[in-house]
Amino acid sequence: MRDASREGLAWDDNGLGPEPRWTRDPDIRAVARVCRRHLGIADDTPEAEFGVFFHSDGNFNKLYSVRTARGQFMVRVSLPVDPGNKIRGEAATLQLVRRRTDIPVPAVVAFDGTRANEIGYEWLLMEKMRGTPAYYCWRKMPMAHKERLAAQAAEFQAQLFRCGNFGDGFRGIGTLGAGSGAEKATISGNLEPGQIVSSFFFTGARYHYPIPRGPFRSSHDWLRAHLNVIIKEHTAALAEAKSEDDREYAESSLCVARKLLRTLHKIFPAIVNPSERTVVWHDDLSLRNILVDNHGEITAVIGWECLSTVPRWVASQVPEFLRGASRETEPDRDCYTDVSDKGRGASGCGDLDDSLDNEGKTELFWIHLMEYEQTRLRNVYAARMRQLRPEWDMEVEEGALKVDFLRAVSRCGSGFYLGRIEQWIDAIERREFLPLMEVLRVGIKKEKVGRAAPKAATSSALAPARRVS
Repeated sequence: MRDASREGLAWDDNGLGPEPRWTRDPDIRAVARVCRRHLGIADDTPEAEFGVFFHSDGNFNKLYSVRTARGQFMVRVSLPVDPGNKIRGEAATLQLVRRRTDIPVPAVVAFDGTRANEIGYEWLLMEKMRGTPAYYCWRKMPMAHKERLAAQAAEFQAQLFRCGNFGDGFRGIGTLGAGSGAEKATISGNLEPGQIVSSFFFTGARYHYPIPRGPFRSSHDWLRAHLNVIIKEHTAALAEAKSEDDREYAESSLCVARKLLRTLHKIFPAIVNPSERTVVWHDDLSLRNILVDNHGEITAVIGWECLSTVPRWVASQVPEFLRGASRETEPDRDCYTDVSDKGRGASGCGDLDDSLDNEGKTELFWIHLMEYEQTRLRNVYAARMRQLRPEWDMEVEEGALKVDFLRAVSRCGSGFYLGRIEQWIDAIERREFLPLMEVLRVGIKKEKVGRAAPKAATSSALAPARRVS
C-alpha cells in the first residue's frame, strides 16, 4: 500500500518482521543549509568554522554531527514512520524534561515535523551532549561509581513522577505534543498526551490498522489496543499461512492473545474517570543511552524518541540497564575459562568499538558478573527511591502483576514463550499469582497446579522485556 505521507520509507521482510529502509538518502548539503539557517551561520563561513558530517544510523533515523565555532550540535533526520508525530513528540518531551527537571538532556534548537522542507524528511536540530555511553566504560568503572549512577537514575525517575501538568504527572496515556498540528520551531504552553508514537503501532502494515492509537484514558484501553493489533496481525497470518508450522504458530499466538484479552478487565478496570494518572517513562534507559564523563558522572541521558506518558505502575519497574537475572554471589574470576582476547578493543571510555575487552576471560564470566552487579544495584536504586518516595515498596508490590501482564502482551506480540505465557495466564485465572519471569524460565510443573502460589515478585527481580509503549 503506497502512502504519499510516508514517501521515502519502505519495509523489507527480514524473516523476523518488517525492517525499515530508506528509498532515498537525505542530501547532506540540504542538512547543512538547514543548520546554517537555524544556527545563524553565513554562507561564506570557512570550513574550519562550520561542517556537517554523517554520524550514525538508528532504527528509524540518520544522525549528523554539526561542528561550529560556538559549539557542536546533532541533527536527527527521521523516516516518516509516523508522519507529523514522531519528531514533534521527541521535541516536546525533550523540552518538557529540560524545563521541569534536572535531568541533563539536549537543548532543542529547532525542528520540523513535516516533509515540507529542503531535506524532504522530518528533522530535529539539538545540542550535542558531552560524554561517552556508559556501555563502553562499564567493565572498568569502580563499583562506587556504578552505585552512584544507579542512585542518580532513581533521582531522575522521581523527578519524572513530579513532572507534568498536574504537578504530579499527567492524565492519559500518549505521546506529548503528538497530533497537535505541524508547528515547526517551538512548542509552548501546557503539553497533553496525544496519539501514541510507538514502533509497536507504526511498524509495517500495523500503521494502517483501523485501531485506536490514543490518547488512551486507561491501562485497559491501552493494552486492549495492543492485543487487538496482535489478534489482527495473526488472523491475517493464519489466512495466508503456507505451511503447517506457520498455521500452528498463528493459531498459538491467537489463542494466547485472546486469553490475555479475556483476562484484561479482571486486572485493569474498563471504565475510568477521570483519565488514569500517568508519568513520562524512559523505557530504553540502557547503558548506551546514559553518557558519562571520565569520573563516571552522568553527563547526559539520550534516546528520548518514541516515548510516552504511561500508567504509573509501568514506572515501578527498574530502568532497563538494571534488569537481569538475580545473582547474589560474586563470580570467582579464577573459576572461568581463559580465552584469547586478540583483536578486541580496550574497553576504555575513549574506545567506541562494540568489541569490548574480555581481559582474557570467557564471555560467561562477564555475563555472570553483570548479573551480580545488577542485583546489587537494584537494591541501591530501590533504597534511593524509598528515600524519595516513601510509598515506593507499595507501588512496586501493587504494580507487579500489571507489569507481568504488560510483559506477557509484549512476548505474545513477538511470538516468544507462547506456551509458558498460556500457562501463566491460566494460573492467574486460578488465582495463582506466579511471577511471569519464573514461569518463562521453568514453566509450571503439574504438581504445582492447585497449590497456593508464592507472593508475586517485585519488578526489581524481573528480566528485561521488549519495548512496548
